[in-house]
Amino acid sequence: MKVGFIGLGVMGRPMALHLQRAGHELFVWARRPDSVGDLPATVCATPAELGRRCEVVFTMITSSADVEGVVLGEQGLSAGMARDSVLVDCSTIAPDVARRIAAKLGERGIHMLDAPVSGGEQGAIDATLAIMAGGDALVLERVRPLLACLGQRIVHIGPNGAGQVAKACNQMIMVAAIQAVAEAMRLAAASGVDCGQVRAALAGGSAASRVLDVMGERMVRRDFAAGIEARLHHKDFGLVLEAARQSGVPLPLAAVVDQQLNALMAQGWGRDDTASLLRVLELP
Repeated sequence: MKVGFIGLGVMGRPMALHLQRAGHELFVWARRPDSVGDLPATVCATPAELGRRCEVVFTMITSSADVEGVVLGEQGLSAGMARDSVLVDCSTIAPDVARRIAAKLGERGIHMLDAPVSGGEQGAIDATLAIMAGGDALVLERVRPLLACLGQRIVHIGPNGAGQVAKACNQMIMVAAIQAVAEAMRLAAASGVDCGQVRAALAGGSAASRVLDVMGERMVRRDFAAGIEARLHHKDFGLVLEAARQSGVPLPLAAVVDQQLNALMAQGWGRDDTASLLRVLELP
């Protein structure tokens, strides 16, 4: 297939490469041309041009506004994509924005799946991402072979926007777990106990988790270099709380974690790893 990709960041680039290596003809557009590098792809001048040349387009972009601009803006994808083509947005954006974009594309006969992913940079490199899809089930089946190049678990959640709701739930649980690990490490250190030994003990019991393994290890080593930049989780929690406000759902734990992320950002640690939540607890 002729497949387009926009968003060649730490996750988008390996995802695009998997599609190209699977035998699909790859087209890309990048706001920063240097991000294309030596990627084996045809570079397009605008999103509209990319849309004209592709049957399916993937986007992996940071914010709701960015996705909306790339898709619906002047020279956006919608200006070029043909009827019955498909946009697969793997970004993490607001559910209501995903629904709005899908409705606008639908007016032009263009299909959309909101298909955010979980698994981080390593999951993108290993093609083991979890993919949460919102949109028409028949459209999902049509592009499932492409998604299978990127991940191992592909779940149809429901109509447009449902994939983004699932991703909000994922982020809420994951970052709350990071906060819990940070508090456990802080308590251990303040009690004069070896944090590494505590983590090793917990990893063999009911508290064991991937978050404890990965983020706990970073906290023990005090390695706060970005795996996933904390500013992205801060952005995601804004989406979580806005979705909760719109639905009238109280999220007391998420609200507390959001405040800790706010404090992290205030310290200028937004481009460091979210393991920096430990450093927030250490502030005087």
